[in-house]
Amino acid sequence: MYSLNKAMIIGNLTRDPEIRNTPSGQTVTSFSVATNFTWNDQNGQQQSKTEFHNIIAWRKLGEICGQYLSKGTKVYIEGRLQTSEWSGQDGAKRQRTEIVADNMIILTPKGGAGSTGNKNEDEIILPENNSDDEIKIEDIPF
Repeated sequence: MYSLNKAMIIGNLTRDPEIRNTPSGQTVTSFSVATNFTWNDQNGQQQSKTEFHNIIAWRKLGEICGQYLSKGTKVYIEGRLQTSEWSGQDGAKRQRTEIVADNMIILTPKGGAGSTGNKNEDEIILPENNSDDEIKIEDIPF
């Protein structure tokens, strides 16, 4: 039996990413992305609805999101849906569905909303590699 859990969204960050580290040292970054849906109702009037998506990025992708994203940045996020359940302090059961990101592409042009404003922001600096100038795919920061 086949199964697929895939989410793909394009939207804008509603807040700056929040970077944390787990007790074991793994980086986890969380942020929110807003997407819009527009349609015409029965009277021909244009209607619009905004959805807010909670995003979680782990390890290297989390570090990259924390470094390059900011409020207002337009991004493409690809990942899987995950729902967490817990009991609140008042005893009520709560749920939160989020997208666990596998891939992220920045869509905001250089110097646009959410940009860091650095003159050389299109310059990617690769980490130093001490193994005879061989670059490993896991050393590339995107």
